[in-house]
Amino acid sequence: MKTFKLEIVTPSGQEIIETVSYVRCPGLDGAFGVMAGHRNAMIALGIGEIKVTSEGLDSFYATSGGFAEISHEKLHVLVETMEHSKEIKLDRAKAALERGQKRLRNRETEIDGKRAEISIKRAKNRVHVSKR
Repeated sequence: MKTFKLEIVTPSGQEIIETVSYVRCPGLDGAFGVMAGHRNAMIALGIGEIKVTSEGLDSFYATSGGFAEISHEKLHVLVETMEHSKEIKLDRAKAALERGQKRLRNRETEIDGKRAEISIKRAKNRVHVSKR
């Protein structure tokens, strides 16, 4: 199976995976997959799960959004955050979910409500991905 290079860039660092056969990302309009030879594209990412298949093994990451730049032999992912499923602390993710739900119940403005909803969505995603 043909492979391509995946470069992941976050504010805290960079990770390069040289032999990737498939990546599934959470686009703003729905999930999309990338394989070697994919057509060039620039796609906005939302909160969700990124699945990476490399050397026959699947890895799962939680992300809070960003951009994916696809070229013929490389996928460049620029994201705000990205955590491997094995690195997510489930107790912290659940605590964040509870805080977000409390903020949503006690919101004073519409902006507070929107922030709480985003916080809840991120926390739910982290809880989900932590179980992968």
